[in-house]
Amino acid sequence: MTQTADVSRQRAWLMAARPHTLPAAAAPVVVGTALAVHTGVLAVWPAVAALVGAALIQIATNFANDYYDAVRGADTEDREGFTRVTAGGLIRPARVKQAMYVTFAAAILDGVYLVFVGGVPILVIGLASVASGIAYTGGPYPLGYHGLGDAFVFLFFGVIAVTGTYYVQAAAHLAGAFPVAIPPGTVPLAAVVASLPVAAISTNIIVVNNIRDKDEDETTGKRTLAVRFGYRFSRLEYAGLLVVAYAAPLWFYATGYGASVFLPLVTLPLAVSVTKTVFERTEGAALNPALSRTGQLLAAYSALFAVGVAV
Repeated sequence: MTQTADVSRQRAWLMAARPHTLPAAAAPVVVGTALAVHTGVLAVWPAVAALVGAALIQIATNFANDYYDAVRGADTEDREGFTRVTAGGLIRPARVKQAMYVTFAAAILDGVYLVFVGGVPILVIGLASVASGIAYTGGPYPLGYHGLGDAFVFLFFGVIAVTGTYYVQAAAHLAGAFPVAIPPGTVPLAAVVASLPVAAISTNIIVVNNIRDKDEDETTGKRTLAVRFGYRFSRLEYAGLLVVAYAAPLWFYATGYGASVFLPLVTLPLAVSVTKTVFERTEGAALNPALSRTGQLLAAYSALFAVGVAV
């Protein structure tokens, strides 16, 4: 584990918030908004509220992971990942837990406006997102401890985040205040397909994390997919998710979008390079940079894909 001496309180809170994970929050909003631009349903304030809400849920989930992994004993001295502030003694557990609840509360407050626009569907999604953010490592059946972390990220930080971003903007144009059901035309198939690359690459961040922590997770009882099925499975999962990501533009091109949807192919060299590391290495010295580069891949792919879809 990284040395924790001489870390300022401000730096410790920044470490707990993990700003390097924010591309996973911004990417789906950027892609969903780009599709809204293309279809003529852009709504600025719902888009901004969606971005703020996504960032708050990401940070709150980071606080939750830091706190619950520490109190469950999942973060040990053998950890090769980035320093956790609770386990490292940088911030008292009660303070991290308090920060988690305050940040989730802020996300719920932000969501009040989105619920006014999107109605019951957004209310359900918002509450499920908060509950799942806590349940990822907390609660009686923590998702991340039972091999469900990958599915959680794919669904909530990919499919739901992109389609939800598009939905609130389309609903602002096509529905009245607080719709009870999903209005027609607010969740097109294009929004679901556009969510798949974001979902896939976001999930790959978890895959790299699980490969790096496999040995430690085995000793602490954290049954991730890497622990359950081994390195080979997780490496094939990483590669397979990238295939999903790079196949998505083909669907858009085949359904009438311009060749600009292939802009994400510019990121292929980065994807190949990171995949090579994931397939060959298991130690933190190599996989911590691979984790960061997967986040960079998500940001770059999503930005280019958004431009390609919007134009």
